[in-house]
Amino acid sequence: MADDIRPLSELVAQGWEILNYTATDYGGSAVQRFLLRRQKVHRVLSVRPKLMGKGYVVTEMDI
Repeated sequence: MADDIRPLSELVAQGWEILNYTATDYGGSAVQRFLLRRQKVHRVLSVRPKLMGKGYVVTEMDI
């Protein structure tokens, strides 16, 4: 990923397990989502390219 940001690798190293992966194309901008689990806690990690400039926007949401 850009700028050496590796949120997925960091979460997996912390013990999160990847349950599911999806990729969606929204008008040329691909959004990748990962469903993660650690113990009984679930989290969704979304990664998409920035609209302006280089890099990615990463969001995490506990569910």
